[in-house]
Amino acid sequence: TMAVEASRRALELAELEPGELDLIILSTLTPDMIIPPCANLVEDALGAKRAACFDVFAGCSGFIYSLVTAYQFISSGAYRNILVVGSDVMSRQVNWEDRSTCVLFGDGAGAVVVQGSDVPTGPFGFTLGSDGSGADLLYVPGIYGSPQQNPDGHHYIIMNGREIFRFAVTSMAEATRRVVNDLGLEMSDIELFIAHQANERIIQAVARSLGIPRERVFTNIERHGNTSAASVPMALCDAIEQGRVKEKDHIALAAFGSGLSWGAMVFQWNKG
Repeated sequence: TMAVEASRRALELAELEPGELDLIILSTLTPDMIIPPCANLVEDALGAKRAACFDVFAGCSGFIYSLVTAYQFISSGAYRNILVVGSDVMSRQVNWEDRSTCVLFGDGAGAVVVQGSDVPTGPFGFTLGSDGSGADLLYVPGIYGSPQQNPDGHHYIIMNGREIFRFAVTSMAEATRRVVNDLGLEMSDIELFIAHQANERIIQAVARSLGIPRERVFTNIERHGNTSAASVPMALCDAIEQGRVKEKDHIALAAFGSGLSWGAMVFQWNKG
């Protein structure tokens, strides 16, 4: 229901009817069911009858992975109108007796419409990565896991906060730096930096590492907490609504998550 509401608002802003969508990509860690994919339920609720759809299960990096996937479909000419959604109900996955995790997370959804354009746009670049050797630093035991993995029958987030902090700062800073350098830009060219809203100290540490001044860093974690795959799109939407994003601005997005995964993206804001 959160994904549907966010999607409807995005479609309204884009002045697009659900029937014009070619594809729906939904990033989530907390689907309502194992099958069918949550994206199919969103497609039906919206009435997007001609849209293909699938879920992306890439942790808190999922929205950036989804945006990159949408870009591939559009740049190939296969599709023109794509709805990209991040939606998570993290309250389903926290142990309310574990104060080291339960106070960090929130529920939310954010959505954007990505469209092909006949007009040349500004620079666009991305990088994605994964290090599966750190999978045990942040995980939720699966429903098909062994009793040893999940002895009490519950499925709660288990996290090594200290190691995740180190990984988050390093991975987001290095990924963002790589994309900016590959595009031939300087950090001073980035008008707004939006990181996964996991922890204020993490975000500020990444910004310091990159040399991005605080006034060019957007945060809303104090309002929403860590909403996982919804974190980056919610922050982007809040930044737009607050007038922090202007035409032709260079926006940098960065995220990290379970996997361990990470991703960064730089693009020029172009509504037309």
